[in-house]
Amino acid sequence: MPAISRLFVVLLVFINNCVFAKQDIIVTSPDKKIEFRLNTDPSGVIYRVSYKGQLLVNTSRLSISFKEGGVFGQDIIFGKPVFQKLDETYNLIVGKSSKVHSVSNQALISATENKGLKRGINIEIRVFNDGAAFRYQIPGQHGWKNIEITDEANTFNLAQDPIALTLFRENYTTSHEGLYSKLHLSQIKPDTLMDLPALFEYPTGVYMAITEANLLDYAGMYLIKHNGTMQSSLSPLPHQKEIKVKGTLPHNSPWRVMMISDRAGAFIESNILTNLSEPCKLKDVSWIKPGKDTFPWWNGNVSPDTSWAPGNNYDFNMYYVNFCAKNNIAYHTVVEYGLHEWYVNDGAGFQPGPHADPSKAVPGLDMQQLCDSAAKVGVGIRVWVHFYALYPKLDETFAQYEKWGIKGLMCDFMDRDDQEMVNIQEEILQKAAQHHLHIQFHGAYKPTGTSRTYPNELTREGTLNYENDKWNHNVTPDADVNIAFTRLLAGSTDYHLGGFRAANAKTFKVRYTAPMVLGTRCHMLGMYVVLENELPMVADFPDAYTDQSGFEFLKEVPNTWDETKVINAKVSDYVTVARRKGDDWYIGTISNNTAHNINTSMYFLPAGDYIAEIYSDAPDADKEPDHLVKVTQKVNSHGTINTNLAAGGGQVIHLYKASK
Repeated sequence: MPAISRLFVVLLVFINNCVFAKQDIIVTSPDKKIEFRLNTDPSGVIYRVSYKGQLLVNTSRLSISFKEGGVFGQDIIFGKPVFQKLDETYNLIVGKSSKVHSVSNQALISATENKGLKRGINIEIRVFNDGAAFRYQIPGQHGWKNIEITDEANTFNLAQDPIALTLFRENYTTSHEGLYSKLHLSQIKPDTLMDLPALFEYPTGVYMAITEANLLDYAGMYLIKHNGTMQSSLSPLPHQKEIKVKGTLPHNSPWRVMMISDRAGAFIESNILTNLSEPCKLKDVSWIKPGKDTFPWWNGNVSPDTSWAPGNNYDFNMYYVNFCAKNNIAYHTVVEYGLHEWYVNDGAGFQPGPHADPSKAVPGLDMQQLCDSAAKVGVGIRVWVHFYALYPKLDETFAQYEKWGIKGLMCDFMDRDDQEMVNIQEEILQKAAQHHLHIQFHGAYKPTGTSRTYPNELTREGTLNYENDKWNHNVTPDADVNIAFTRLLAGSTDYHLGGFRAANAKTFKVRYTAPMVLGTRCHMLGMYVVLENELPMVADFPDAYTDQSGFEFLKEVPNTWDETKVINAKVSDYVTVARRKGDDWYIGTISNNTAHNINTSMYFLPAGDYIAEIYSDAPDADKEPDHLVKVTQKVNSHGTINTNLAAGGGQVIHLYKASK
């Protein structure tokens, strides 16, 4: 070939490569409404996100840094993207729906440094009809076997200065319990941690929620506003600040998720986090039984005037077990009495001492006798355990629990989401499953969809909740509604439900025993449907429910669901969630501290007539918040039900076929 011809070919290849590098790699949602655009500039990888042609995320950067080699991403060359449509159907034990159909479009792009160490990382993008997500895949490669990640500074340059509903945190060591703030993005102070999920409302009526999915063997993610732009920040490993993640290659990051919709309630329905999580790793799930449970610590261990002494003993716990057996409550939780745990501990204030042993009950409590007696009346026994007492004796404790017949436990006071703690929680779930134990994490970070992977995780806390009614008045109806549009988006939300002494701002009193709750009785009932929680508490003492209006609804409301729909939603004002179990529907509405009158459409019902049992705030609920009115009427899919909400109010409806 003549030299001039060879030169022409080389130039042609060079020009074609340059043209390709300047073209956006575009991934759209199946319905074409969401568009994710990826490209490079001299400083690395950049992206933009739009919805219905409206730019939501302006030019932003994907950035991951390593202790050796620094920031990945300068002078990047993309390989040819591999596009794929993903379509799968899977079942959930714990979740918003029992069967999920997931459809998305995916692109996998290899990114290689053109200079220096010439490291390679794959960028994976998936776009669903309700959001977009990306993650890093770091493959094994010559000369690079181990990684120490110093941070992910992915930016989210949100357009239009949206209103943020977010939980600010002082540092990475946190129980994730606090009140949410509502302010424009431009008003957020620099370098302040924002917990996830965080909600952003655009002036055009579009919403975005940012969170993460499939958090395994990695550090938890937060947001900060740095140099005027919001970016991610990872929780550091303990006792230092530089290293966030250690691992061997290959290694994947969690998914960085942007839920997107023009419906405020769409994210409560969304299964995007479980869609992005790994399939179930447990071979046998037949033993996993979600259900309601008691939690006597919340009410102050109130007991009746009887011949037996209350305390960490058989008789006191059987009082609660018998209450469960009579009222369709699956579990009784053994916690403490007189501020001492049910297990041997020489520490103070529930903190483990040097000889704490959660595999041994205190003298006077025969755990084998209690488990056997409870099983005879169809009730399971659960226990509360401090994490730092449990973890050093994990194997022997779980073996003892299985021997006794304990069904599960609340593991409390972790207060971290660094990589070490994330891995410890996975280890707890794995070993608990080996002994047929379900887990409830408290003092823990938000869910990330991994209940699909380990469905023996029935619920977790990670939110300010009604336990605070024992010592402050922070958990208001306003706070409850904000939780529905933030923390609830991530998944199951434990909340210490069931308080049956409703109060308003004037009548509420802080008290440790028999605590009050702010909001109406119907607001409390509504929380059982609004929240996804596969292990909801019936936390008050048995006599608190005797002859009380609305307790019949609490006894019958399910705790797992086949389908979820959001009927009414106005951020920070009110929300109506409809959930289906079999052929029956349950609808829950909660309001903030303002009265509202809204219509709840029955459009979601199949053809035919349904009977609606409706529990609503009584006309005097503003003064007597425990008062409610129950009516029954016939409805069909063409009708609506008036939802008249008192300040701090609520409504619940049970719908069943008229022929039933």
